[in-house]
Amino acid sequence: MNREDIQQQIPHRPPFLWLDEVVAMDETSIHARKFLAEDLDVFRGHYPDFAVLPGVLQCEAAMQAAAVLISQSIVTDDGRVPVATRMNNVQFRRLVRPGETLDIQVTLTERLQDTFFLKGRVSVDGKVTTRLEFACTAAKLTGE
Repeated sequence: MNREDIQQQIPHRPPFLWLDEVVAMDETSIHARKFLAEDLDVFRGHYPDFAVLPGVLQCEAAMQAAAVLISQSIVTDDGRVPVATRMNNVQFRRLVRPGETLDIQVTLTERLQDTFFLKGRVSVDGKVTTRLEFACTAAKLTGE
């Protein structure tokens, strides 16, 4: 799945789309990637002399991958989209630098109606950078 395909599944768009491709996906797991170009705006302001990708953006990448996975299980043409409702046991294990590629793996551990419980792991070159457990639910986005 390329960026265009991803954008058909979730509402995120550049500059806040943190997925470039989906490498593999089945009913309960997804593996996605994001290349971190050196000219990303976030690197200009987050420790500009030693640019580092914020850990919360690694979590966001995992949650966006989860949204793609969840979009396969819920009807999204009724205006509902997956939104994060909680994060637990978040661990930041390694700094992520410009020019690296995130490998994002998310596994669905449980589903209760339209609430999804997931585990995420972000890594670079086989080394874990972030681990997290989180939940998402299908919510209707309205302008009200």
